[in-house]
Amino acid sequence: MTSFETSVENLVLVAGATGGVGQLVVGKLLEKGLKVSVLTRNAAKAEEMFNQRVEIAVGDIRQLSTLPDAMPNVTHIICCTGTTAFPSARWEFDQTPNLLEWGITFLNPKSSEIKAKNSPAKVDAEGVSNLAVSAPRNLKRFVFVSSCGILRKDQFPFSILNAFGVLDAKQKGEESIINSGLPYTIIRPGRLIDGPYTSYDLNTLLKAKTGGKYGVVLDTGDALSGDTSRIDVANACVECLSYPSSSNKIFEIVNQGQRPPVIDWETLFSRLK
Repeated sequence: MTSFETSVENLVLVAGATGGVGQLVVGKLLEKGLKVSVLTRNAAKAEEMFNQRVEIAVGDIRQLSTLPDAMPNVTHIICCTGTTAFPSARWEFDQTPNLLEWGITFLNPKSSEIKAKNSPAKVDAEGVSNLAVSAPRNLKRFVFVSSCGILRKDQFPFSILNAFGVLDAKQKGEESIINSGLPYTIIRPGRLIDGPYTSYDLNTLLKAKTGGKYGVVLDTGDALSGDTSRIDVANACVECLSYPSSSNKIFEIVNQGQRPPVIDWETLFSRLK
C-alpha cells in the first residue's frame, strides 16, 4: 500500500493557510513533498507567501457557493481558519459600531444584533460547516484546529475566552464535521505560542523549530490546560494524516514536561482513547 507521504494521488487543501498555524502547516506539507492547494480570498498574497509552490484555490469559507470549485482532486482538508476571540478590526464589522452598538456588544456579547462578516459565528461555525458540506464525499481526512475549553465554557479562564462566543462557535464547527460522516481529526490546542505572528517567507517556514523546551502531551476529554506551540500544532495537523489511529479522534494538545529529541507522533496517537 502506498504511504500517505509518497502517494502522488494526494492533494491537501489548507484553509486558513496565511494565518500563523496555517503557514506552518503548508511549510510542513511541502517539506514532505506533498501537493498542496491553498484556499484563499487573496491569490496574490498566497502566491507571494508560498513562492508559487502551491496550487491556488480562490474561495471563502463564509460563502458556500465559492467552495465547490476548490474541491476537485482534494483528498485531505486541513482547516486552520479563525478570527479573534474578542471584537477587533478582524471581525470586519459591516460598519463602524456606534456607542449604542458597542454597548450592546459588551453588555450582551452574544447578541444576534452584532453585525460582522468575520466574527467567530461566521468563521468557526458557519464557515467550517460550509467547508464540511462542500468536501468530497470520498475525502480521506478532515483535520480541524479547534480549542481547549470546548467542554469547560463555564469554568475560568474559558468562560472569559468565550465571552463573545468563540468556543460556542468552535463547538458548532466540530459538530458539523462529526455529523458530516467524513473521517476527521479534531485538534484542540491550548493558548498558542511561538511564531509566525506575521507573514514569513517559505524558506523560513521550512526551517521553523519550536523554541520551547517542553514535550508534547495529547489527551482526550478536554482536561488539559496550558500553552501550545503553533509549530507543534502544525506538526500534529500534518503527522495525523499518516496514522489511522488518529482518525475520528478529538484530542487536546499542550506543551508539558521535558522535550525528547524526537516527538514520537505514532505513539502519541496510538494512546488516544
